Amino acid sequence: MSTLLSTDHEDASQHGWQYRLHIDAPLLFALVGVSALGLIVLYSAGGEDMELVQRQMLRLGIAFGTMIAVAQVSPVVLLRLTPWVFITGILLLLAVLIGGTTSGGAQRWLDVYFVRFQPSEMMKLAVPMMVAWYLADVRLPPNRFQLLASGIMIAVPMLMIAKQPDLGTALLIASAGFFVLFLAGLHWRIMIFLGVVAGATAPLVWHYMHDYQRQRVLTFLNPENDPLGTGYHIIQSKIAIGSGGLYGKGWLNGTQSQLDFLPERSTDFIFAVLAEEFGFIGILALFAFYVFIVVRGILIAIQAQDTYTRLLAGSLSMTFFVYIMVNTGMVTGILPVVGLPLPAISYGGTSIVTLMAGFGILMSIQTHRKLLAT
Repeated sequence: MSTLLSTDHEDASQHGWQYRLHIDAPLLFALVGVSALGLIVLYSAGGEDMELVQRQMLRLGIAFGTMIAVAQVSPVVLLRLTPWVFITGILLLLAVLIGGTTSGGAQRWLDVYFVRFQPSEMMKLAVPMMVAWYLADVRLPPNRFQLLASGIMIAVPMLMIAKQPDLGTALLIASAGFFVLFLAGLHWRIMIFLGVVAGATAPLVWHYMHDYQRQRVLTFLNPENDPLGTGYHIIQSKIAIGSGGLYGKGWLNGTQSQLDFLPERSTDFIFAVLAEEFGFIGILALFAFYVFIVVRGILIAIQAQDTYTRLLAGSLSMTFFVYIMVNTGMVTGILPVVGLPLPAISYGGTSIVTLMAGFGILMSIQTHRKLLAT
């Protein structure tokens, strides 16, 4: 594996408390800002339920604690742990398929004593870590055999998660692995070939999709076909977003959300609540936070000093971007509904912890940088 040859950290006294604590201050402040905005929107989306906000604050506290803890782990240690993390994740996914807990028609959870969690969330980090680990010592761009091996590392957990079924998470994990290959120098001809293969296999994928998944695609194409049934969510969401206008209706004054027209308003469709109450200005404010976070992550990737950390940081940053685009795309009706929350805004537990753990890895990469031997 690629080795950072010097053991001397950059001069911590020149960088202040954030380097001593292995915290990237710009990234931390942006994450706190978007999380605070999320709590404000959640209070309104949850019908002014303070207990809901307090539960989310507790989950955010755990998530930020996880981020800080992960940031203390050196990338060298992460490199060594990566295969074990990946293998553990595969075994947990296998346990889900064999004896996982079923809820809402999906078998995605494991119950371990008093803890209930989704192993698929773990794979959002484990897959890009594993592919970056595999490519860390090879000559880039990867050859055909290395691409095949990387593809297997991505496909196995993706198919296991799709089997649960959880198509949204499976596609997100596939994206995370693909971004590692893309940053490793994947040739454009191969990307075109993969696109053609994906198009050619679409009928086969359609055949194996569950009925509700097919219905989501049909609803995406024509939500007005069943306005009081399957198309209700997206129609009400678009009404809420459009009614917000430039400045919005004001905090706690959204009619679609406050009068219960908007389903799932505190989770997957919370973006519609923000758009209705804060308008286009509020959307710009949210995206300003998001763009800053993505750009900061990409800068960390550019400054990374070995292949493993460069590929991993770049993949995590670009996957976060996809996370945002998929949620806002499905809420605005330009993508099918796949059940992905809006990062740091939607109410949720496991997903926010995984998200912050990823940012902890980015902070570790940034603050543990060492001088390469010349």
